[in-house]
Amino acid sequence: MVEEGYIESYAKKELRPGISALVVTLKYKNGEPVIVSINRVSKPGRKVYYSVSDLNTNKWYNGLGILILTTSSGIISDRKARELNVGGEVICNIF
Repeated sequence: MVEEGYIESYAKKELRPGISALVVTLKYKNGEPVIVSINRVSKPGRKVYYSVSDLNTNKWYNGLGILILTTSSGIISDRKARELNVGGEVICNIF
């Protein structure tokens, strides 16, 4: 999400030995958050998978939003999945 410009940064912080937390710094533009909405797509009872052809034909929010996918290449955005020519399970969409 840093590469896509939705968050400023992230860091792993150790709270105490064996317990860690992820600290995410959100990005703002003119005092407004960059992320307008995040919607969960796949759920435990309903998994949603997109092939590369599905990613190429669909544009979310007219190309302004992104999908986050889990693929054999890791957790990546739909733009990166199209570059790598891989499909996968859709975790969420972000606008």
